[in-house]
Amino acid sequence: MAAGNEAQHSTPVYLGALLDDGEGATVTLAAGETRLVVHRAVLVAGSPVFEAMFRHDTAESRGGLVDVADVDGPVLRELVTYLYTLRAPQLASLAPRLLVAADKYGVASLKAQCEQQLAAGLTVDNAAATAVLAVRHCCPGLRQTAVSYIKGHTHRVMATQGWADAVRTQPEDVVELSRLLAETPPESSPGPSAATQPASGAAARHTPPPPDDAAVSRLRRAVSAAQSLSPMFGLWFAPHSEQPPPVCSAGRGSSRPSPATRPLGDPGRSPAAAARHTPPPPDDAAVSRLQSLSQQERGRRLIEAAEQGAVEQLRELLAAGADVGARRERVFGGSWTALHVAAGGGHVAAASCLVGAGAEVDARTSLEQQTPLHWAAGSGHAGVVRLLVGASADLNARDRWEQTPLHRAAERGHAEAAAELLLAGADRGARDGGGRTPLDVARQNRKQELVDMLTQR
Repeated sequence: MAAGNEAQHSTPVYLGALLDDGEGATVTLAAGETRLVVHRAVLVAGSPVFEAMFRHDTAESRGGLVDVADVDGPVLRELVTYLYTLRAPQLASLAPRLLVAADKYGVASLKAQCEQQLAAGLTVDNAAATAVLAVRHCCPGLRQTAVSYIKGHTHRVMATQGWADAVRTQPEDVVELSRLLAETPPESSPGPSAATQPASGAAARHTPPPPDDAAVSRLRRAVSAAQSLSPMFGLWFAPHSEQPPPVCSAGRGSSRPSPATRPLGDPGRSPAAAARHTPPPPDDAAVSRLQSLSQQERGRRLIEAAEQGAVEQLRELLAAGADVGARRERVFGGSWTALHVAAGGGHVAAASCLVGAGAEVDARTSLEQQTPLHWAAGSGHAGVVRLLVGASADLNARDRWEQTPLHRAAERGHAEAAAELLLAGADRGARDGGGRTPLDVARQNRKQELVDMLTQR
């Protein structure tokens, strides 16, 4: 058992070396003069945007060259490094730009770690920029911390160049920030706390927390996929007693990614084309109009936007104060949330926006008692399954019939969704109200691919 644990914790180290070496890499990320040669399996495992890009017949998936725009070199390097190692950098100066990249590419765990770094480093000079960043990129925790901090130092913050720059370049976000300031009580302490001071000394050298189990599971899936690509990969994932090949230091330049914020399944343009477009902030006039609506109407529109995968409308509605937990009531009984319909429709970006805004990942439909993960698995949307798993959704949640999300995927023969659940640790031996395991359900419904998958150990 100890050896197994040691191997699991060593995986990020070997993948980091694999990134520098480039052996067996199949994708090139290009931005200006920058070229990063990476492994498709790792990109797909870590980012729903890359996953959508390579699951469809796009120029990028055929040619292996992804043109990444609007991301500078150090940020792109750290984003890709995180996908290989699950370790966030301890470079506070990169945290704002890295948060933007993580948000655009759907790397929720990296985004959360960037939020933590920014919250710990709040000062009078950077508070305005941090708060505006949190408003624009749906970071409820960071937003609340930054707004509370500004409320306790209002006059000092508003006298800074950072506040002036925010007013000049991002007036829509400052309007929303001003509304939040009017609603938020000030900090009890008049001065910055130790938690809001820039780290120094021993605090600056602290070791980051280990990655969560779900992230490790996703990374191990990438390892398995990578091993199948080339015999050379066996050298990198050998036991500790074997020495990895020497690391070749490849030169890395500069760039900066920008994934799609429209529904990933949209056939209108490729994910890479969408990735070159940075979405505008919520339109102030649109937000003002939406604020004049009743809370019930805003909730109805939020669920409708989630059903359509309309991320920009979701952002506007949330900025206007729509309840992220609003429910749609069915005529003959039962209700569900916006996250349910986004998950059931396979809208990864919409689901990510809702989760980032605080949607309850284990919310239940009132009649069937199903969670968004039940809906995503039952509809075969592996990308949403991965997103929800990364947001700590309950893998073995039971519905009205005592079925888990794995039961639902097995019943409908959705192999990719089932694979995501199994790799994250779903209980393949769970029995529903009729005493059936997911394997029993797959057999009864003649889903042979699922039968084969569930009989493997």
